[in-house]
Amino acid sequence: MNNRLVAFLVGIVIGAFALYFFLPGPATHLTAAQPVATDAAAKKAGPTAAAAATLDLVRKRGYMQCGVSQGLAGFSNPNDKGEWSGIDVDFCKAVAAAVFGDANKVKYRPLSAKDRFTALQSGEIDLLSRNTTWTMSRDTSLGFDFAGVIYYDGQGFIVKKASGITSAAQLDGATICTQTGTTTELNMADYFRGHGMDYKVLAFEKNEESLSAYDEGRCDAYTTDASGLFAQRLIMKNPDEHLVLPEVISKEPLGPLVRQGDAQWADVVRWTLFALINAEDLGVRQSNVEMMKVSDSPDIKRLLGTEGAYGQALGLSNNWAADVIKAVGNYGEMYNRTVGPDTPLGIPRGLNALWKNGGLMYAPPIR
Repeated sequence: MNNRLVAFLVGIVIGAFALYFFLPGPATHLTAAQPVATDAAAKKAGPTAAAAATLDLVRKRGYMQCGVSQGLAGFSNPNDKGEWSGIDVDFCKAVAAAVFGDANKVKYRPLSAKDRFTALQSGEIDLLSRNTTWTMSRDTSLGFDFAGVIYYDGQGFIVKKASGITSAAQLDGATICTQTGTTTELNMADYFRGHGMDYKVLAFEKNEESLSAYDEGRCDAYTTDASGLFAQRLIMKNPDEHLVLPEVISKEPLGPLVRQGDAQWADVVRWTLFALINAEDLGVRQSNVEMMKVSDSPDIKRLLGTEGAYGQALGLSNNWAADVIKAVGNYGEMYNRTVGPDTPLGIPRGLNALWKNGGLMYAPPIR
């Protein structure tokens, strides 16, 4: 082998070594000192700082800001002392109990239908619990995440009995009062167009204004969610003179919502709702929650934090669900206390009964 060939081969070898040792490798290159993260390691690391923003903010502030309605019996309504009650209010308390172990660490922000979304988007409130319908556009283009359904509802109409109207099919040419900024106007448009009927809308920013206009005879009917019709009838001058028509013209799954982009906070709110439903399903009540902690049922043990560490994954204590139930009871207790048959509203469970009782209330298991 001549000297020129030897020199050529030696040069190739030296160049190869230089490339290996001195040129940077690809960004995805892993060495023995850079192990691949496992699922267990990811769980142990916990949520990122960005994902934990709302929970951290609420804790540092010392209370939660909860958006509610400006006054709807059974859902969120203040008394003459400024004390709030209703199923939406109870849910605010439940989330506060999950976070702090204290249901009183919450402040209520009454919001109109028009202002509710802006308040949530801007961060003025941490949670909107205000008889709000879960729709695709709200869940996507508005940048919100619904935590679930707290009340299955549907839009209806109320009329004066003296009008002789007994069916929504008789509302052709009628003037309908409603509140602006809700899904009710869109639902009406679909219903009347689908039935080939004409109508006029008299819309107001505040619900009490639209209800007052109906009660004064400025329109032939008033429309909102059926649950709201039962509630609003109670505050009219002569409740017995009004009839809630039998037709339900829409699906109105009402639920609490949070801002998108904060998965941990969404999980806290979502699993608080699931804990309330699971508690009723398992027979855990406000009065027996402490006794149930010694239950032999694995499902109850996991719910109440005596087995496993499921609260840790939410950034909460393992007693979080027990604290929720001690504060407001289970879902059935909440329902019966606020809107159920034993209240002035007298709304039967219907679709809001547990799945095993013919309703739609069903929650994923804690395991």
